[in-house]
Amino acid sequence: MFGRTKTTLPTAEEALRGREERWFPLSEKHRALDAPLVTDEVPEGYGVAVFGLGCFWGAEEIFWQVPGVWSTSVGYAGGHTAHPSYEEVCSGRTGHTEAVRVVYDPARISYDELVATFYEVHDPTQGMRQGNDLGTQYRSAIYFATPEQEQVAREVTDRYQAELTKRGFDAITTEIRPASETTYYYAEDPHQQYLLKNPFGYRCHAKTGVPVPR
Repeated sequence: MFGRTKTTLPTAEEALRGREERWFPLSEKHRALDAPLVTDEVPEGYGVAVFGLGCFWGAEEIFWQVPGVWSTSVGYAGGHTAHPSYEEVCSGRTGHTEAVRVVYDPARISYDELVATFYEVHDPTQGMRQGNDLGTQYRSAIYFATPEQEQVAREVTDRYQAELTKRGFDAITTEIRPASETTYYYAEDPHQQYLLKNPFGYRCHAKTGVPVPR
């Protein structure tokens, strides 16, 4: 591990061991939305989207304001360590990225629009960073739940890459993987709806300023 840097993902063998279960309580209600915080069960017909786009405090704030979003939470995805802590994820030794879990009503907003919003509010070309935030936990990621979500995610990514290339940006580095390959672990309660609890808290959005072609 001593030869690794914060921009190199650990292997499963290198990652911290983790825990057998969640070791902290979570609030029952979402602070901004009339919905539960823990959404292991979602209303019939609703969809779930999981995105990584840098520091999850500001990312969650963006998504809970999107019409058609029923609930959001922040957590850790894409790594190896079970039930990690925030400090462990920030160490770069779990393999996780900071993630936002979005539960939405497809009758009010499409997955296509959610992916477009995801791309427009961060810079997906920066690799293992967002702005001044450096590390594997800040990498861009989409964890799709269904084959239909994968198709949409890849189509939107291709459209956006073509537009970014025309404007001189580098290649998109977003990790696109099945959600079934990586467990989403809820982050500790102080991180949930963090910017409602800390209105002047940290926000990091290294946007490209380039809209996704609709």
